[in-house]
This record gives sequence, structure tokens and C-alpha cells, in this order.
Amino acid sequence: MIVLDLVCPQDHRFEGWFGSASAFDDQLHRRLVSCPVCGASDVRRMPSAPYVQTRMSEVPHSTTSAPGKAVSVPAPSSDAAAALVASLRLMARGAEDVGERFPEEARNIHRGDSEARSIRGAASRDELGELLAEGIMVLPVPPEEDLH
Repeated sequence: MIVLDLVCPQDHRFEGWFGSASAFDDQLHRRLVSCPVCGASDVRRMPSAPYVQTRMSEVPHSTTSAPGKAVSVPAPSSDAAAALVASLRLMARGAEDVGERFPEEARNIHRGDSEARSIRGAASRDELGELLAEGIMVLPVPPEEDLH
């Protein structure tokens, strides 16, 4: 998963989450990426510093954002990570549970074949990657004993 800084012709800046750079290029070519403020699909990438973290306890290394200029991105605190997980779980509780049909139903919603709504369910890592590559935004939520 990569996060890209994007901008539209009206100078609205926003982030986009994609399975890969090629997935972004494909979605941009198919005009599936649009500004959340004005809806313009003529968006472009903004320069951004790379950030990769493999473990929550790891402190990220400095990254180069411009020639000769390094920036350091702080690791999220465990409190911030716990708050994010709690928020995701809260959203999941209110979503319709479609179980193993999650990939199929996400595609149906994306194509407009099913009503737009929040859903949750089960999908393999490969299925999640395929959905992201197709421009379907999904977000894994850490499991909880009971989401009901």
C-alpha cells in the first residue's frame, strides 16, 4: 500500500491510497481518481518523502525529501495506534456483514450494481490486493472477538 500526495487543477490537495504506483497510474488513466472537493479527475502527484515502517516499535529512518535535505517522520505512539484501531472497529460495527462475499460485493458497489453502503467481511490478502489494484478502496480492520 502506498499513500500519494495529489492535487487537482483548483489546487485542492489530498491523499490517495493505492496498492502500488502502477495501480495509481492505471486508475488515473481510467479517470477513476478524482478530487474529493471539486470532483476533478485531472489530478497529478505531488512530490512526497517515502515512509516505510515495518513494526510499530521501530523508529523510521530519515528520508530525503529534496537534495541535501533530510526529514524524520516520527513513529505513531501506541496510544495513537490504539485510537485508530478503536475507530476502525467502531466503523466496522456499523457496517453490513457480507461475510465471504466481501470481494464480490465490494466490486458490485464500486460498479454501481449494488447500493452504496458500508460493508465488512472476509477477504484474503490476494483478494484485497486485487480490489486495491482495481481502484476499490478497502481497509483491513484488526479482528475483534465480536463486532456486533
